[in-house]
Amino acid sequence: MGMSVTISAATADDAEQILKLQYLCYQGEAELYGDYSIEPLTQSLEDLRAELGEGCVLVARLGAEVVGSVRGVVDDKGTAAIGKLIVHPRMQRHGLGGRLLAAIEERLAEERAAKRYRLFTGHRSNGRLYRKLGYAQVGTEEVNRRLSVVTLEKDASASAFAASA
Repeated sequence: MGMSVTISAATADDAEQILKLQYLCYQGEAELYGDYSIEPLTQSLEDLRAELGEGCVLVARLGAEVVGSVRGVVDDKGTAAIGKLIVHPRMQRHGLGGRLLAAIEERLAEERAAKRYRLFTGHRSNGRLYRKLGYAQVGTEEVNRRLSVVTLEKDASASAFAASA
């Protein structure tokens, strides 16, 4: 019988596994844009530990192994910034990214009164998951000639349906 993936709050003990997974997962993004200096690849363990203490960080576990993660913070206006949604390459295309996103949305709404969710992705990245889960593009900002960042948003009221679907 196989193990099932569980999603829970990250602990300080998860920091090293999250950072290693983040480094693995963002290699493709760096290659896609020709930029290996992107923040997920240069973030320090100390900075990640600070994020664990400040925001909401969830992990997906397969046994003791962290195979996915996502982070979010809510500002004083109720807008949740969701970021660094990562899933181990061998676990991709099985719905884990959607489960992590739904879990962080639920947690941010219940525990931190999020009214709206916002996330950012590169213009060449696959935004299909986000659109499928109700996110709409609300802006684009050119960072440099190789990269534009797309901003996507969704109302928190739209998440209750997505999570139950």
